[in-house]
Amino acid sequence: MDDVGQQAQQWPRSAAVFGASGGIGRALCERLAAHGTRLIHAGSRGGTEPAGAGFRPFAFDLTDEASIAAAAQAMRGDPPEWVIVATGALTLPDGSGPERTYKRLDAAAMAQVLALNTIGPALIAKHMLPLMPRGQRFVFSALSARVGSISDNRLGGWHSYRASKAALNMLLRNFALEMARTHPEGVIAGLHPGTVDSALSQPFQSNLPDGQLTAPAEAAENLIGVLARLGPEHSGRVFDFRGDEVPA
Repeated sequence: MDDVGQQAQQWPRSAAVFGASGGIGRALCERLAAHGTRLIHAGSRGGTEPAGAGFRPFAFDLTDEASIAAAAQAMRGDPPEWVIVATGALTLPDGSGPERTYKRLDAAAMAQVLALNTIGPALIAKHMLPLMPRGQRFVFSALSARVGSISDNRLGGWHSYRASKAALNMLLRNFALEMARTHPEGVIAGLHPGTVDSALSQPFQSNLPDGQLTAPAEAAENLIGVLARLGPEHSGRVFDFRGDEVPA
């Protein structure tokens, strides 16, 4: 954790997780609760899970800005200290996976990947960032991916997914620069969780080396540990689950 350092952990009293029904999202909710976060707004398409003391489920759809705006409006009276966007798509609902060659690029599929991985998180930022307090620490983070790094790209392929995450990283940088002018204590960052045992990675797990697959609970613990140590000087950057910066 050389890039993030070893400063004291700062756990939130309240948080919002968009994508709380997914493998990582649910685990993030559970690990935040375990660390004492008293109120967790848990967003999913169904709006019913996770349930229990401390969880406040809400419904939203990444492709429906009105649902995102309504969710943010419901939190306006008591905004969360942390916002985590734990959404993303590698394989589309029709089963099509990432393109391994430019010859398989499809405009409609590409637009769908960008809608889910880039535009949806950007719209969450549009409606949640105005709720963040001035002069106080807050965290806005979104799950990114190392394959979104342009300088680290050695293999090519996965065109739409790589492009969508690279675009997300640029937007996070933009948001951080803009918010720093009025919210100097805020933190906006991308997170690379590693390869997590989830629905997103399931079609590609057979080719992974032993030990590379991480359980959702472990991944979530790693990620919130990184977030708890981030300061304003880290805003606008992307970090992996160890706390090391992912190059742009």
